[in-house]
Amino acid sequence: MLLHIPHVLNAEQLRLVRDKLHHAGDAWVDGRVTAGHQGAQVKHNLQIDEHSAVAVELGDVILEALERHPQFISAALPNHVYPPMFNQYRGGMQFGSHVDGAIRLIPGSRAKIRTDISATLFLTDPADYDGGELMIEDTYGVHPVKLAAGHMILYPATSLHQVNPITRGTRLASFFWIQSMIRDDAQRTLLFDLDSAIQRLTQSGADTAALVQLTGSYHNLLRMWTDI
Repeated sequence: MLLHIPHVLNAEQLRLVRDKLHHAGDAWVDGRVTAGHQGAQVKHNLQIDEHSAVAVELGDVILEALERHPQFISAALPNHVYPPMFNQYRGGMQFGSHVDGAIRLIPGSRAKIRTDISATLFLTDPADYDGGELMIEDTYGVHPVKLAAGHMILYPATSLHQVNPITRGTRLASFFWIQSMIRDDAQRTLLFDLDSAIQRLTQSGADTAALVQLTGSYHNLLRMWTDI
């Protein structure tokens, strides 16, 4: 499932995050420090040291926002969320075609997560830079993604993807991964569609008994497929 999640961060949160990133100084490092063998060969960007105080502070801002975003919860059904990371593309920087690693070690711990879902949260307005599209490949072709600041894209971590070269300006974004309670993307999609339909029917004043039955089916499928 390729899903646009709008308004993850509001204007005040965006100002805070961008200001902290613009003044991060030595916390910006070569993006290849966290890339695997495949990614290091095609990754040309900067990112915030994930152990730095600014990464932790801003990551908490995003995690708190996600906890309050019902569409994210419904779509991702998160079990664990990797601490958000931050990158910067400017002056021709790009990230060539790659697939994200299947397992990530949580910084500062021995805990690992399985990367079921990849997320990119855009922090720069599209009018402020040229290029920098996130290109995501699936069965139906290649999809260019360049969202408004504060908006996020979710996509299967199994997807082949890349970031096009920047030809003007600077692109700031946060990126991270989610281990879902539902490992299978098709099952997550079905549950998200069912949950969305239940919410719309509830708002329309649909038959209460039918809604109870549909909600029961949703939770029984969740119980059947949950991987926790």
